[in-house]
Amino acid sequence: MEELRTARRFLKKAGYPHAIDDTEFHLLNEHTTHGEIGGYLDAIDRGENVGLLSEAGLPCVADPGAMIVRVAQRRGIEVVPLVGPSSLMLALMASGLNGQSFAFNGYLPVERNQRAGAIRRLEERAHRERQTQIFIEAPYRNNQLLEALCTVLQPTTSICVACDLTLPTQQIRTLTAKQWQKERAKVNLHKRNTVFLLGE
Repeated sequence: MEELRTARRFLKKAGYPHAIDDTEFHLLNEHTTHGEIGGYLDAIDRGENVGLLSEAGLPCVADPGAMIVRVAQRRGIEVVPLVGPSSLMLALMASGLNGQSFAFNGYLPVERNQRAGAIRRLEERAHRERQTQIFIEAPYRNNQLLEALCTVLQPTTSICVACDLTLPTQQIRTLTAKQWQKERAKVNLHKRNTVFLLGE
């Protein structure tokens, strides 16, 4: 997991049956090295179970974890995936865009011209392959990304903005780029977890 405090709080709320203070935790984020990860699985050699907990969504899907699962697979350790909410899948389900063919693209470039180029390439692929393109942004740059989408995309390209999924403040709306140009001023995405999708 990426944050010890929230992981402990979640396990307690979820009814974790063991003493939290007796449970061994390891952080896993973009700063974790391959050398550290190998040691995270040593408890399995002692006959213990190891779990990978995501801060939000699903481990390894728009979230750290693939490195440790790869090591487990190479060592012949059984990996058992458990179902949990995924912001990407929830957004796709509610978008009305193609759920038969889609791609997750992670974060788009921050620099304005590079971001515009990436948006154009995603739009081209969405139309050429009829494939929904899914991506995310750092929450404090969401408004700028929506503005860029409205500016760069063709007027008829659909954009879904899925914000605060599973929270009381949840908003999921799919409009064309032209419609979002009028509506985006009414939506403040600043510091709100948001998934963006575009397609036909």
